[in-house]
Formats: sequence, structure tokens, C-alpha cells
Amino acid sequence: MPNRRMLRSCQAVVDSLSLPKPFSVGALLADLATRRGRPINVHTLDGAMTAHTCGLWISTDFSDDIFVEERTTAFHREHIILHEIGHLVCDHGAIHDGASTTFARLLPDLDPALVRRLLARTNYTDEQEQEAELVASLIRTAAGSRAGPPSGGVRGELELALGIRE
Repeated sequence: MPNRRMLRSCQAVVDSLSLPKPFSVGALLADLATRRGRPINVHTLDGAMTAHTCGLWISTDFSDDIFVEERTTAFHREHIILHEIGHLVCDHGAIHDGASTTFARLLPDLDPALVRRLLARTNYTDEQEQEAELVASLIRTAAGSRAGPPSGGVRGELELALGIRE
């Protein structure tokens, strides 16, 4: 559970962002890419490949790449991206043991030597994961945004029924 110090720190990070109005994740990514001087690319991963990982951020010398599970709702997809943005803006780093295994399984053709940072979203037990999750929630709150673009089909109907979408 986040403590007061973490909340203050994460709020300061979110306050330093120029959240677009009206808010969109795409506009936020474009602004962050400009600030960082390199592209931020969002990719989808086949659910069969992700196992216990629903999001992943890889930073190289050339770009930041965010990978998101494709088999989820639009709202959850947006939140995963915001979580990975949380890692990026908090300047989290280092490949940890679980992430390097995930990396090898998901992206076997990418040379690990090119990767400066890799963080895989699996659980929220370590401090970096808690910070990233808190930043994602604070961005959503600051943006006043309840949900991203509507999902189609059955997912969209469930979002309406559960009050995720109006």
C-alpha cells in the first residue's frame, strides 16, 4: 500500500506533466515523446504470449516501447499504458529477474544489449510497481477521465452494464 511519502512524490511527478485538454493517452504520449526527444511506441501483445504480464515498457537508446495485452477492455488497455507511463516518468530502471525472462519469451529477436530498461507489469508488490500504479491513477484523476474509447461488442455492453462507461 502506498505511503504518504510515495503519494507526495507521485503527485509531484503528475503535477510536472502537461496533461492535454481534452485528455487523451495519445496526446500525452506525444508530449512525453517530444520531451524525451525520441518516439514512444505502443504495441499489442497476443494474450497467449503474455501469460502473467499485461504490460511491458522497454527503453532503448532509440525509443521507448510500451507493450499492452490485446485481449482486454479499452479502459484496462488505457490504464496499462498509463501504468507504463508511470514507470517512464518516474525513471524506473533495471531489468529484474522476472522481467528478463519475460523479455526473452516475448521478444526473442531483440538484442538484450540494446535494452537499457525493461519493466514488466505483473504484480504490485515492489515499490516501483506501486509507484507506477499510483501515477496511473493520479493521471486519470487529474485528467478527469473515467474511460478511454469505448470497447465494441460484448465488452462494450459489459462496460455499460458495470458503469465503466456512460
